[in-house]
Amino acid sequence: MQISHSDSLPSDRPDEPSELQHIQLGGAPALEAILGVPADAKGVVIFAHGSGSGRFSPRNNYVAAKLRDAGLATLLLDLLTPEEERDRRNVFDMALLAGRLRSAREWAASAPATSTLGPCYFGASTGAGAALLAAAGDESVAAIVSRGGRPDLAGGRALAEVKAPTLLIVGGLDRVVIDLNQAASDAMQCERRLVIVPGATHLFEEPGTLDRVVEHARDWFLAHLAERRQCA
Repeated sequence: MQISHSDSLPSDRPDEPSELQHIQLGGAPALEAILGVPADAKGVVIFAHGSGSGRFSPRNNYVAAKLRDAGLATLLLDLLTPEEERDRRNVFDMALLAGRLRSAREWAASAPATSTLGPCYFGASTGAGAALLAAAGDESVAAIVSRGGRPDLAGGRALAEVKAPTLLIVGGLDRVVIDLNQAASDAMQCERRLVIVPGATHLFEEPGTLDRVVEHARDWFLAHLAERRQCA
């Protein structure tokens, strides 16, 4: 994917941090994205949103802002065009979504602002399945975090091929998803950890619960990016 410079804009919203850029990732189709690169960034986190969500997701933007505060670049993109979203089958097409994420990772590897940064994935809900499928067999991915995710949607074969250290975060009140995450963890062979946030439901809407997600994700990304730099 290439940046379409005609669509690369400075932040034109008064309440938006100045480091954010609204860009378009070229390709077929071109995808809208928001790139944020803090000074001395230690890695770049590519977000995979859940069904019915996109680059303006309030929860993922909140997480992204906190990760930038911790020195991580963020790339929030729409994995589907508005036309594609009208067909609900696309929302659950893991192969399609994973392909878009791989293209975004390749773009980040070639863009001047992010080319030297280790790539990570943050997947929410169904986006977690797409992120894990995208990472299967890909040794370039430094770390993965799933928030209230459906890692089972990646499929058992792909889960067994994931190389990147993976953190699965689930709300303590989200019983069905806890079981799905435990089963997915059992199918994986990479370093992985399942964290349950007490008192949280699927969307982590309860006071303080999304901040727990941020803390776990931040620490996971920074620790594994540091390990990768030491091994380089």
